[in-house]
Amino acid sequence: MKRRSFLKLLGVLTTTSLTAGLHEVQAGLFRTPVRTNHLRPPGAVTEEVFVGKCIRCGRCVESCPYHCIELLDIRHGVYAGTPLISVPDIPCYLCMRCVRVCPTGSLLPVSQEATRMGTAVINKFTCGAWSGLALCRTCYDVCPFKGTAIVLRELMPIVVREACTGCGLCTHACPITAPDQTKAINIEPPATGGAA
Repeated sequence: MKRRSFLKLLGVLTTTSLTAGLHEVQAGLFRTPVRTNHLRPPGAVTEEVFVGKCIRCGRCVESCPYHCIELLDIRHGVYAGTPLISVPDIPCYLCMRCVRVCPTGSLLPVSQEATRMGTAVINKFTCGAWSGLALCRTCYDVCPFKGTAIVLRELMPIVVREACTGCGLCTHACPITAPDQTKAINIEPPATGGAA
């Protein structure tokens, strides 16, 4: 191969590689941070509305006595400065202070029982009770609405989707961590991308 042909080929490969990398970075700037076990605070409007409505004032973070709400940093692109709760780290204790201080209506006033940040989902393959490894009822014991949001049937925990607030107390307390770093019970965000 001649030097000129080699340099042309090298230029094309470099340009293609840089373009692909740029597209990946751009896609990351617009990828919602809301996913399994990473949720918006109580009362959040739908994700599509939230990113435009939230003014990133940080009042929700300042008002939270449990320090469960964090503001996203610049690596999250258009979502930078918006609040997020990582339930495996610190779950939401449903004090509801954040909804009272939100100045824009990004977090709407909602009662503890009506909160729908997400829904707990039990992985029956990794759950100690469901897999028969242990007589575990940790998720049931820590649930603020035990007997309503999580019930026991034949000593097996069952999530009642209609009553689950998605606070994440069960996920935080779960003693089992799977190889992919999920728990035996995880919080899935609402299908619409918002909370209540």
